[in-house]
Amino acid sequence: MTIGERIKQGRQMAGLSLRELASEVDVSAQAISKYERNLDVPGSKVLIQLAHALGVRVEFFLRPKSLSKIEPQFRKRQSLSTKGKDSVLARVSDWLERYLEIEGILSEDEAGLVFEYPVGFPREVMTFNDIETAAENLRRSWDLGIGPIENLTDLLEAKGLKIGSMDADGKFDACTFQAENDLTVTAIVTRADMLGDRQRFSIAHELGHLMLRTKRLDEEKAAHRFAAAFLVPAAAAKFELRGKRNDLSLYELHLLKHKYGLSMQAWIYRAWDLDIIPGTAAKTLFKTFRLRGWHKKEPGDSMPPELPRRFERLVMGALADGLISESRANEILGMQVRDFLSKEAETHGGWLAEVCN
Repeated sequence: MTIGERIKQGRQMAGLSLRELASEVDVSAQAISKYERNLDVPGSKVLIQLAHALGVRVEFFLRPKSLSKIEPQFRKRQSLSTKGKDSVLARVSDWLERYLEIEGILSEDEAGLVFEYPVGFPREVMTFNDIETAAENLRRSWDLGIGPIENLTDLLEAKGLKIGSMDADGKFDACTFQAENDLTVTAIVTRADMLGDRQRFSIAHELGHLMLRTKRLDEEKAAHRFAAAFLVPAAAAKFELRGKRNDLSLYELHLLKHKYGLSMQAWIYRAWDLDIIPGTAAKTLFKTFRLRGWHKKEPGDSMPPELPRRFERLVMGALADGLISESRANEILGMQVRDFLSKEAETHGGWLAEVCN
């Protein structure tokens, strides 16, 4: 990848127009355009100004290209602008390149996780019952039983999927990306500020897109059904809710939300889908949620999001083993190691702050 392509990627990552970046760097928009089209090369002073304006290190512009192609599969209901999509795609591409760089530094045994479909997947489904069976079979393939999945992010990272999160427009929930280098790399990225139950459902929804092939069913509805069935298998739902019911209590819905990491409203849908409660009861519950504003923020304590940490763990492990210098670690992390540890200290009882001093 040329310096010009990196400048364009950095500008898209920052969500800036040519004019906005030009104003930050104090050059003309025409000059930025020439840089991006490789018709001119910025001098060292301008390159430093560009790095500062885009919030990247100068090394970013010099990093060789490692992805030959990256394809997003944006959720159909999302109404992201072209600028918003370009920003997400550019930042995911940058993150994946750095992720693959640290994996390339480590040995295959330490970092060479490659996602492989279980036998029988992806599979074609014709009905919602087929989706229920597909979710059960995937759990069986991965030896998950029917109980709660404690950490969905850790599970999928252990299966070779790259899981990430980023600050993004509220219209963006999650997206699956497939990139090419020597092998096909599959990543699922979510918006960073989502609550844990919504994040888990979004990740499971994207997993549904990967695992299912639909012709007769709406793709989004099929992925929704898969997400609920994967997080709460039918047998588990019937056991927890004790078979046929006339209604559900808010108390039990709240406890089940925290046990399975599935929202209260998704539990209502799950009970309705499985004919545990009648549609009239489900609609009454949904009406209550809407009247009280709970459809936006459910009552009770919320679930924190799961934090993907494999990438950072690999970088810090390589640094500890002397396989990379601190300068190289800064470059791969996309920030100073000291700043990274200070940030992490905020969510880990402060003890990491001792390492930074």
